[in-house]
Amino acid sequence: MEYRSIMRKERVNQAVIIAGGLGTRLSPFTNTNPKPIYPLHGKPFILYLFEQIRSFGITRIVLLLGYMSEKIIGAFGDGKSLGVDITYDVTPVEYDTGARLRHALPLLDDHFLFMYCDNYCPIDFSQLLDDYYANQSIIQLSVYKNSDKYTKDNLCIRDDGRILLYDKDRKKEGLSGVDIGYAIISKKAFQYLDEGNVNFERSIYSKIVALGKMNATVTEHRYYSIGSWERIKLTEEFFAFKRTIFLDRDGTLNVKPPKASYVESPDDFIWIDGAIEAIKRLKKNGFRIILVTNQPGIAKGRLSKENLLLIHNKMLKELKEVGVNIDAIYYCPHDWNDGCNCRKPKPGMLYQAQKDFSLDLTKCYMVGDDDRDMQAGYAAKCKCIQVSEIYSLSDAVDDILKGKI
Repeated sequence: MEYRSIMRKERVNQAVIIAGGLGTRLSPFTNTNPKPIYPLHGKPFILYLFEQIRSFGITRIVLLLGYMSEKIIGAFGDGKSLGVDITYDVTPVEYDTGARLRHALPLLDDHFLFMYCDNYCPIDFSQLLDDYYANQSIIQLSVYKNSDKYTKDNLCIRDDGRILLYDKDRKKEGLSGVDIGYAIISKKAFQYLDEGNVNFERSIYSKIVALGKMNATVTEHRYYSIGSWERIKLTEEFFAFKRTIFLDRDGTLNVKPPKASYVESPDDFIWIDGAIEAIKRLKKNGFRIILVTNQPGIAKGRLSKENLLLIHNKMLKELKEVGVNIDAIYYCPHDWNDGCNCRKPKPGMLYQAQKDFSLDLTKCYMVGDDDRDMQAGYAAKCKCIQVSEIYSLSDAVDDILKGKI
C-alpha cells in the first residue's frame, strides 16, 4: 500500500479547474466580477479550493478561464505566494466545458483531478485515488449520495460503485446520487470528446459509462456551492467554522451500566468524575458540543422515549447549573438488527448533524469509550479519541486544548 501511495503522488499531481462561465445565477455580483472570486469570510471562494488542493499534496493547478479572466489572473498571478503553481488557459466566454478542455489538452497530465470552480466538498482524496486505480477507471467521479434530496440526482450507480447511467438533464427514472466534480480523469477520455463547442460531461460521460470505465466514490458529506444565491447562505455557514466535538454518552459522560443494562431513569444517570468540568472547558474555548448516543433500550421496550427525555433534561439541568449547555442531542432508538443508518458504528447521526449545522466533519472530534464510537467517527472522517477508565474525557480535552490531537 505504501508503494501504491508513492506511485499515486507521482501520477496524479495536477488539478484542473473549470472557471470560465458567466455565472448568471449569481448576478448581480457576476455582472462585474467572475463567480470564483465571490468573497466568503474575507477571501475569494476559489482560494478555499486552492488550499484544499494543496492539502491533497497537489501544487500544480490549471485554471480554464473565459469570463473576466483578467480579474482572476490579476488576483492570483502565478500562485507562488499561495504555495501553488498556477497555469492559465483563456478561451472565449462562449466556449462550453468540452471546448475549454480540448483547448487546454497540451497542458494536461495523463491523469488529473478535475474540479468545478463553484463546488466544495471535504472529500477523501486518498480514497478517490485508491478507487481510481483499483477500478482501472477512465473517470472516477466523486458523488454525493443525496439521500436528503439536497439537489436533483443525475446518476444511477451499482452497489459496487460502477456507474450505470449518467443523465445530464436529470430526468430519467432510477437516478440516485449526483456528480459534484472532484473527478480523477485519464487523458484517454478525450478520444471520446465530440468536435465543436460541446459540453464535456454531456459529450463524454455516457460513452465512458457504456465502456464500464466510469465509477463512483460516494460521500454522504454534503457539498457546498456558490452556484446560486439559494446555496450561498449554507456555504457561508460551512466556512464560518466553529470548533465542534461529538460526545458519546454512556461511558464517556456518565457511568456506563453493566452489559445488557441501560440507564432507564434520571436516577440512573451518574456523572463520571471530571466530565462536567471537561464540558465547561470545551465551552469556554468556543466548542460546539453535540451528543450522539445509541439507545437500544427503546427498541427492546426497556426505556421509553419519555424517560429518555427526562434523563437528558436532568443532564442538561445539571450542566445549566454550572453555566454550560450541550448544543444538540442525537440518539438512535433502534436495536442491532433493525437495519438503520444511525446506530453506531454507522455514522448516520454524525451526517445528520453535519447537515443541520453545516459542519466540516474532517475538522470535528468524535470522543467515545466504545469501538463503535470510533468506527462511526472514522467513517465520517472525524478526528477520533477513545476514552477509558484510565484516559477520561477530561484527559482527552486536555490533549485537544493543548493541540496534541
